Amino acid sequence: GDDRIGALNKTVAHNDTFNIGSMKVTCFETPCHTTGHISYLVEGEGADPAVFTGDTLFAAGCGRFFEGTPPQMYRALIEILSTLPDNTRVYCGHEYTAQNLKFAKHVEPDNPAVLAMIEEVAKKRAAGEPTIPTTIGQEKTFNPFMRVKEKWSAEV
Repeated sequence: GDDRIGALNKTVAHNDTFNIGSMKVTCFETPCHTTGHISYLVEGEGADPAVFTGDTLFAAGCGRFFEGTPPQMYRALIEILSTLPDNTRVYCGHEYTAQNLKFAKHVEPDNPAVLAMIEEVAKKRAAGEPTIPTTIGQEKTFNPFMRVKEKWSAEV
């Protein structure tokens, strides 16, 4: 947590856990957008896990670097969030999916996962539906910031 938040009465740190009823919540320090940014993994019986990523991981993108560094974002996206189970639902702070996919297509114009997601998002938005959540598994197929270990990344 970040002590710059005036009403904050309890801070959390990386790998802290707490319960909300029968759900287990694990805290992950994922700074870069802000230095105190925390993502929350929520797990409960009978449901796929969910991660609330705020302004760190977006559908097909990532947050802007306001206070952090590229190594911090790499750690957040690759070493922390991408290691979560593939079925983990991703709830981000904003609906930027369509715009983020334009960049993903620019980076990987022949990636079938990017092209399929562009179509899916267009259908959902036309129907007035949200494009969130995605899953960690999906993000690893079309989000360029979750794909920096792919061969194309070294060529960019």
